[in-house]
Amino acid sequence: MTNPKTLECDIKDSKLAPTGKTRIEWAGHWMPVLQLIRKRFLAERPLAGIRISACLHVTTETANLAITLRDGGADVVVCASNPLSTQDDVAASLVHDHQIPVFAIKGEDKETYYSHIRAALNHKPQITMDDGADLVTTILTQGQELIPNVLGGTEETTTGVIRLRSMAAEGALKYPIVAVNDADTKHLFDNRYGTGQSTLDGIIRATNMLFAGLHVVVCGYGWCGRGVAMRAKGLGADVIVTEVNPTRALEATMDGFRVMPLAEAARVGDLFITLTGNKNVLRGEHFHAMRDGAVVANSGHFNVEIDIPALEQAATSKRRVREFVDEYSLPDGRKIFLLGEGRLINLAAAEGHPAVVMDMSFANQALCVEYVVKNHRQLRPQVYAVPAEIDRSVARLKLEAMGITIDRLTQEQEEYLASWSEGT
Repeated sequence: MTNPKTLECDIKDSKLAPTGKTRIEWAGHWMPVLQLIRKRFLAERPLAGIRISACLHVTTETANLAITLRDGGADVVVCASNPLSTQDDVAASLVHDHQIPVFAIKGEDKETYYSHIRAALNHKPQITMDDGADLVTTILTQGQELIPNVLGGTEETTTGVIRLRSMAAEGALKYPIVAVNDADTKHLFDNRYGTGQSTLDGIIRATNMLFAGLHVVVCGYGWCGRGVAMRAKGLGADVIVTEVNPTRALEATMDGFRVMPLAEAARVGDLFITLTGNKNVLRGEHFHAMRDGAVVANSGHFNVEIDIPALEQAATSKRRVREFVDEYSLPDGRKIFLLGEGRLINLAAAEGHPAVVMDMSFANQALCVEYVVKNHRQLRPQVYAVPAEIDRSVARLKLEAMGITIDRLTQEQEEYLASWSEGT
């Protein structure tokens, strides 16, 4: 076993490991599906000798995934997929207690962030695991010599899948990627219920705001936006949705939310939350229209959804008023508060999604890595859906862990659904 004192890594403080260890164990308790996979991996070792570089949020849940992959025989290295999402005690425990190299420090600057990505790539991965596609992008732009060794990869989040499909369309993608985000047992639960709860958790921890009676503007009504709107409404907020997709706007309307252009919502909102995967959603003209005391937060993957340079240019001064709250004073005396430097507020100011929902996401990750290792010779450089059998098996295991049983089709019903001759 590698001596943790000599293990190559870059973490904040190894003395934080004891706290991280207990927190990892606590999260593991709420991840029964992943624990079942880990038990099988220990017995079968399907990833024996496979080098994995994982660029993910370094949280207690991610730690349980990394441990599962290691127990499956993989040689795993972890770096952060966001400068503010690392839990330093978890990073310390992964290194000290589990001998898994980690390159991640909460609050690292952009230069350090990318130096950590390069450190993870020095591992010469055969499998990449991304949350936002920064790892694969860095390989394609700065590390093409690594490509011949890469069997494939996985992608965790919507933004990353969008980037990867763009790469594939341009012929730039050089190895197969499984879009874990698109599994039903991922986006229907992680994106909706996980993001819905953790985003509000981060905002409340950062501000101590009361949601009841607030005018909350949710920018984007994808699965993440749906979750946030649902939870904000449940806490008593008046929720306004802004959208560019007419179908989603119609759905938000029929779900009971007010829908209007962002320019109109900017004049009435108290709290703005972006969840679009696009850039400059909140811009200078919106800041100009906002009320005094408006709070702005992002729960999309990258910090480009809010045009922070435009806000800084418009402001006469800026100061930190709470740990994750920056106050921008405008020339007319209005103040706008930006949370978490515009980064993922649920991870910047809170702990991210609850382990019970990440259980399904990371079960998909572990099983998709196994799938790529077994099937890489048949896979081409494109973005693949999670195999249906993996998606369904995760759902079945989750139901079993929750003590829930469901019906099965009778033979007659199966025959009816498989035929076309029987009608009215």
